[in-house]
Amino acid sequence: MPTAPVGRFAPSPTGTLHLGNLRTALVAWLSIRRAGGTFLLRIEDLDRDRSRPEHEAAQLRDLRAIGVDWDGEPVRQSDRAAAYDDAIDRLDRAGLLYPCWCTRAEIRDAARAPHGDLPEGAYPGTCAHLDAAGRARRAADADRPPALRVRADAARVTVEDRWRGPIAGTVDDFVVRRGDGTVAYNLAVVVDDGRQRIDEVVRGDDLASSAPRQAWLAATLGLPVPSYAHVPLVLGPDGRRLAKRDGAVTLADRAALGEDAATVRGALAASLGIVPPGSRPTPAELVAAFDPAVLVGRGPTRWDPVDGPLT
Repeated sequence: MPTAPVGRFAPSPTGTLHLGNLRTALVAWLSIRRAGGTFLLRIEDLDRDRSRPEHEAAQLRDLRAIGVDWDGEPVRQSDRAAAYDDAIDRLDRAGLLYPCWCTRAEIRDAARAPHGDLPEGAYPGTCAHLDAAGRARRAADADRPPALRVRADAARVTVEDRWRGPIAGTVDDFVVRRGDGTVAYNLAVVVDDGRQRIDEVVRGDDLASSAPRQAWLAATLGLPVPSYAHVPLVLGPDGRRLAKRDGAVTLADRAALGEDAATVRGALAASLGIVPPGSRPTPAELVAAFDPAVLVGRGPTRWDPVDGPLT
């Protein structure tokens, strides 16, 4: 008998969730609850400068308000340093790590030159093959701690997205730990998904390009590779990704305009074609109505802060 899936929503507590974030959370929750699975909440608070307890509290409050619940207590990445260090040690023992002193400007300039199969903007391997003397020179010139990059050897990886179809990518030598000692997102999310036995990753379409990289790292670390499903983005009236500049884009903003959480929940669901416009479904009604196939081939939704979803 197949086991029930385990999914998650993983916000960063650096601000208030906007309608696009809430819609992604709702889809992730609906997908798991419709399948009778376990839904976990993970707080991705590695950004120590911007993460705030008050942002976390507000995010949890807004998720509950639209009907998203979770199983167990939220897990915080700031509590998981030992798991990340263990993964980095394993990569190091396998000879897959090297120090990198490159600045963003150096990477940008070097990436303009052709580098075989690597995609535009990928790390070109400047520090990948330095000998001891070369590393010493780079360290002296930089006068700062290096980042750690993983050797991927331009591996070509394809993952199957539940709604987008195949996502293919060439994996560059990406950073797993920054020079300031902070673990990079790509390593942390892979380790956490593996440790939490996540087998369905539902998240925003803006993260789709990272799926091949993360699938490669999971396989390299001997962790199961989850299935991926990327939710179409919510755009503002100007066609750019929805942001605070667009006006009334948070649950509090909508409340100030007289919309309660049930109205917002209905509007989010209607923007995905799950219910008709103007509906006020309960969370249980949404679970019963949700058909994952409704998202196959669906494009982004443009959202007007006054009039709601337009396309």
